[in-house]
Amino acid sequence: MGLVRLKIRELAEEKVWILKEVADRSGIVYSIVRSYARRLAIATVDFTALHKLARTFDVLIEDWVEIIEE
Repeated sequence: MGLVRLKIRELAEEKVWILKEVADRSGIVYSIVRSYARRLAIATVDFTALHKLARTFDVLIEDWVEIIEE
C-alpha cells in the first residue's frame, strides 16, 4: 500500500478559497477536507471524496494527488 498527499491547500489558494468554502462547494464534510489538507501523507482516502474534490477544483485527480511512496 502506498502513501499519497492531496494538494488541497495549493488548489484552494489558487482559487482564493478557504477550506470551509472547499467543503461547502464540494459537499464534503469540513472535518474531512481539513484532515486531508493537514496530512503530509495519507494511506487511505475515500475515492468518492477525491472525485468530488477534483470536480470542485475542475482538475483531474492525477493532477492534484501526489504519490509519495508506492
